[in-house]
Amino acid sequence: MHQIAASELILNSRGAIYHLDLLPHELAHTIITVGDPDRVSAVSKYFDTIAYRRQHREFVTHTGRIGNKNISVISTGIGTDNIDIVMNELDALVNIDLTSRTVKDDFTALQVIRIGTAGSLQADIPVDSFVASSHGIGIDNLLHFYRHDYNMEEKELLQSFITQTQLHDNIAIPYISSANVGLIKHFTQNYFNGITITCPGFYGPQGRILRMGVSHPGFIDRLTEFSFGQHRICNFEMETSGIYGLGKILGHQCLSLSAIVANRVNKTFSKDGAAAVDELIRKTLEIMVGI
Repeated sequence: MHQIAASELILNSRGAIYHLDLLPHELAHTIITVGDPDRVSAVSKYFDTIAYRRQHREFVTHTGRIGNKNISVISTGIGTDNIDIVMNELDALVNIDLTSRTVKDDFTALQVIRIGTAGSLQADIPVDSFVASSHGIGIDNLLHFYRHDYNMEEKELLQSFITQTQLHDNIAIPYISSANVGLIKHFTQNYFNGITITCPGFYGPQGRILRMGVSHPGFIDRLTEFSFGQHRICNFEMETSGIYGLGKILGHQCLSLSAIVANRVNKTFSKDGAAAVDELIRKTLEIMVGI
């Protein structure tokens, strides 16, 4: 059986996966990801017990229990470059034997639910509301480093997106992946469902102008105006497409949930984004414990 080299699967001095500093028994198979390391405790404060606390760089993990449900909450930091690290290392913890450095015969699927913030791209999706992402369209290029396939709906949706937004290769070659249908069906009531765009930055890539001009000033308007059948673009942020794309390739069940803190159409910003995030955390935990 092929043994993965030490340079490819990096472990630290205690034998834990390098960036997350986790051993397999320190990870639950239901995982909530958050961007902000400080938000980990905002989730784990609702746990009945916390068994493990680990931190390395921006990656903070609390693993505990609510009732009979084991849950880990992990901070990813910002961006799909960090998502590449997190998704690969989460998968390695359950599907690679870290001692022998070989892939296990039995596959383990994880449930990965992102709880984050985002900007709305529709006038009717107000600040402090919630979005469950039906699809993630990435303009960050991460998934093009991996072999991946699209289903027919994804192919048609992606082609329509490229045509309508006139997104050219000198910016990005977009990719698309879908939410896990078994998870998103639990997040319909009081959630907007739609496409999320994942950007490779917060300012220019999301159309913000401070002291630098942007190369495609009409791009945000084209995102708002996009439609394909019943699909529209609800919001944008910086992680969803990476989670969905890598999760699909690896065989994990993924869902991205966002609290809307800014509406880019109405030019409004939440007066209490922390309260909106806390409500989303509580609602998510309540649903996840019941699944």
